[in-house]
Amino acid sequence: MSVQIKEMTIDCYDEIFAMWQITSKRALSEADQREEIEYYLNRNKGLSQIAVVDGKIVGTVLAGHDGRRGFIHHMAVMPQYRRKGIAKAMATRAIEKLAQQGIHKTHIFTYQDNSCGQSFWSSIGFEKRDDIFVYSYEKK
Repeated sequence: MSVQIKEMTIDCYDEIFAMWQITSKRALSEADQREEIEYYLNRNKGLSQIAVVDGKIVGTVLAGHDGRRGFIHHMAVMPQYRRKGIAKAMATRAIEKLAQQGIHKTHIFTYQDNSCGQSFWSSIGFEKRDDIFVYSYEKK
């Protein structure tokens, strides 16, 4: 199996969103509509990645920053392609691209019941924080 890690572009949106319906459905929101993802990709040019096998997208990672800290969203790999190093390759590339832009600290949010995701992030050097809570506000 040959895996290519490439820059995510909006041209891939329909295939990416269909994949997220399988891998990330509970994490999807209005912010994942085509226009918002296009804005995100343009604002964070070159940071988000896709994994491609035989012309099919099998993995994604959205990466961006606010000028100080990096953030990773929608790290996803199709179930039949997991445990083959694809997620690690995408995460590593995204973190390297962030570092090239001067961003040396990156955050990932995981659901409390996502033990698989927590295990993955820990395995590649991310440390769980117990000293902060995340609060969100949504303007209606």
